[in-house]
Amino acid sequence: MDSVNWSDQPSDRPAVHYVAPGVARSAKIVVAGAFGVGKTTFVGSVSEVTPLRMEEPITEASVGVDDLRGTPHKTTTTVAMDFGRIHLLGDRLVLYLFGTPGQTRFRPLWQGLTEGALGAVVLADGRDLDGCHEVLSLLEEQQTPYAVIINVFPDAPRYPLHEIREALALDPDTPLTECDARDRSSCVYALITLVEHLTTLRVPASLVEPRP
Repeated sequence: MDSVNWSDQPSDRPAVHYVAPGVARSAKIVVAGAFGVGKTTFVGSVSEVTPLRMEEPITEASVGVDDLRGTPHKTTTTVAMDFGRIHLLGDRLVLYLFGTPGQTRFRPLWQGLTEGALGAVVLADGRDLDGCHEVLSLLEEQQTPYAVIINVFPDAPRYPLHEIREALALDPDTPLTECDARDRSSCVYALITLVEHLTTLRVPASLVEPRP
């Protein structure tokens, strides 16, 4: 899919507050991952509209339940979902992004959010790769294609991607790359990685051909 121009200068694109009239296809994409891995930041970085965030302050109820070792300054947590939107393919494709809460106690909500999704971005933290296993298992159970994206935290160790692929027991065809969830361009290209993968699993025309 190298010949496809998925996104024109994504880092410089102005905010779009409407669905472009030339949109031919739309897709629901889930942004999943463990607690504190950067899902809300990812959606906020890439969305062309002000993201919808359903967050609540972290309280004493999460002590001993939610692992804050990797994010000691985290004060809020997603309790329902994050929502954002982005155009690709010269405004012919629009992605609706649904960020899931990270705690495993929200698994029933994960299942609801993944229903009807074309694919998923699974954010992972190199400091705790085991944290994404349950999300990967759920997506595989529901046969939802996904790409694994390592969110590069400033203090996180860096491992070769082939070692991470082996540690997570990923299929050879499953996309695996890195991003900085704070950087829009980085997040856009993570989404492009997923969409390119999806076009290899389905007829590419389902994503890129205009409606009759």
